[in-house]
Amino acid sequence: MSFYITSPVSIVFSECSGTRIKTRKRNITVPLDPAAFADAVVQVYLDNAGDLELIAKSIESADLDFSRYGDTFFEVVFTGGRTQPGTTKSDEGERHPYSIIDCEPSRESILPSVIYIQKILRRRPFLIKSLENVMRRFLQSLELFEENERKKLAIFTALAFSQKLSGLPPETVFQPLLKDNLVAKGLVLFFITDFFKEYLVDNSLDDLIAILKRGKMEDNLLDFFPSAKRSAEGFSEHFTKEGLTLLVEYNEKKVFEIKLKEMKSLLTTQIAEEADISEVIETVKQQVNDAKLPEIEVVRILWDVLMDAVQWSGKNQQQNANAALRQVKTWAKLLNTFCSSGKLELELMYKVQVQCYEDAKLMKLFPEIVRSLYDQDVLAEDTIHHWFRKGTNPKGRYVNIYTLSWSPTTDTQALTDTELERHTCRSQNIMSSAGTGIYLF
Repeated sequence: MSFYITSPVSIVFSECSGTRIKTRKRNITVPLDPAAFADAVVQVYLDNAGDLELIAKSIESADLDFSRYGDTFFEVVFTGGRTQPGTTKSDEGERHPYSIIDCEPSRESILPSVIYIQKILRRRPFLIKSLENVMRRFLQSLELFEENERKKLAIFTALAFSQKLSGLPPETVFQPLLKDNLVAKGLVLFFITDFFKEYLVDNSLDDLIAILKRGKMEDNLLDFFPSAKRSAEGFSEHFTKEGLTLLVEYNEKKVFEIKLKEMKSLLTTQIAEEADISEVIETVKQQVNDAKLPEIEVVRILWDVLMDAVQWSGKNQQQNANAALRQVKTWAKLLNTFCSSGKLELELMYKVQVQCYEDAKLMKLFPEIVRSLYDQDVLAEDTIHHWFRKGTNPKGRYVNIYTLSWSPTTDTQALTDTELERHTCRSQNIMSSAGTGIYLF
């Protein structure tokens, strides 16, 4: 036989065992009632006639359980009432006409709501998660909104980032947009276009790129485009038409850098594998045609790749010189193929000039490299004379210019009196390339 004592802790006595067993009562769980919460928030809006300053003060003093109904609160803020689960349609219950969806699609109308939400989040920072949840749900359901409603959401999102709305992470916005059906219908492209246009009103392109980086979308902007328009040309055409020329220029530069990087990686592999020169030449030509790369950039990349492939010695300068000259001689045909004009030859000389100035391993090798390039018919005599007399790249020029001299017929006015005097002091080191009129110190 057992008997119970009613108290917060029930004590059970067992006649058989003589032991006492304590059992605690369970916590009383209050059932969720989001409808009642939504009605209460709606009433606050109605009582204050949509005045967000007064609403914020009333919300602050209201005895409402925001920790349980945060999502419901933002549904009321965005749509004017509680929405049905899984949709953006209004549920039964009270509604107010002062929501973000109900206002005009302009920054002047929507900015006060952003500032209002910022005030709420400062008082209740735990609500940021609820804001993320609601925004994610709405963005994944763009097809359920009207066109002007989608524009309002885009403007709100842009202003939220512009005003640095407390803790709202960019991935909350960008990742939910990448639903295949939304992208295919073009809804995402128009949303993101409105977002970009609005955000760039008060912010720089660098600010926008920073947000895209944080949202892991900087290199994937084409993912916002339907498959039929998903190309660099489609990107440029669309955003140029929308007046976002700065974004177009940025993307073209980005695409260009990616193509250069791909080409450099491919060439590095082929040269490391000692592929046949004719095969490497065809690879470069194909890359140039496909990516429409400027000839000057191709020449720069070729030199970088060739020098990167050299096995440099840590201390032996002579070994480094031999290795560099051997590399030039081995791949001279490749350089000669793409240094097809005096302008490109001069660009190669500038590239060698700067590298010999910046790289300690090559600091004294400029005349020998130029001599080798000349001997291999990569550089013409006129190009070397032009570099000596009229070279325009100042970086390292006045270090390397004294290692090259000119033939007796060269215009000596190319140098100032001071430079000429310094040059003459080094004349004892002249080495002439036979019959060419080009002298190397």
